[in-house]
Amino acid sequence: MELLTYSGRTLADIAAHLPGATGVFRAHKLDFCCGGGISLKEAAAKRGLAVEELEGELRALDTASVATVPANTADLIDHILTCYHAVHRVELPELIRLARRVEAVHRSHPEAPAGLADLLAETLQELDTHMQKEEMMLFPMMKQGGHPMIMHPIAVMQDEHEEHADRLRLIEALTNGGIVPEDACLTWQALYAGTRKLVGDVMEHIHLENNLLFPRWTGPGA
Repeated sequence: MELLTYSGRTLADIAAHLPGATGVFRAHKLDFCCGGGISLKEAAAKRGLAVEELEGELRALDTASVATVPANTADLIDHILTCYHAVHRVELPELIRLARRVEAVHRSHPEAPAGLADLLAETLQELDTHMQKEEMMLFPMMKQGGHPMIMHPIAVMQDEHEEHADRLRLIEALTNGGIVPEDACLTWQALYAGTRKLVGDVMEHIHLENNLLFPRWTGPGA
């Protein structure tokens, strides 16, 4: 991989081919999952970041220590189901419970995340509906080698990914990017640790589908 090509390559391309790059992008709040069609140089300029420093971080990645994503389509789908679908369904209900408690106990606190529990509940409902569509129709279709009509459900999933990304941005705004107030209790700290993980997980989830799985049917030569 030519290091000098990073600045001109899209975020999606880098994320798809350089293990660990997504962590760098998340740290700098670069949208690689739904907004990954722009170059690293363009993304850096929009965020006021030095592209040379970003390239340095990408160059420093120890790719040998980063878990690889399965290349086989069926294995990649199983990876998504196990590491993301199942995890979202376990973790989101607990985050909703924590958010309701924090909102009730700290309602008078100026930094209380008012409305977070309802937003998380909406996120769970929309994500679960989205994941069921994939599990019941799209993923089985893909495991069987595709279908002449497969582009339609893929397009629907991509549109819904944009909606999920919008909710992630709202969650980050309500939680101050996951940074707790200095006087936050343990429950509040646990809530924000969980929302930080949720945002990262859903971004990785969308990235795997948008940039690795779906292009097998939508990319050049598909």
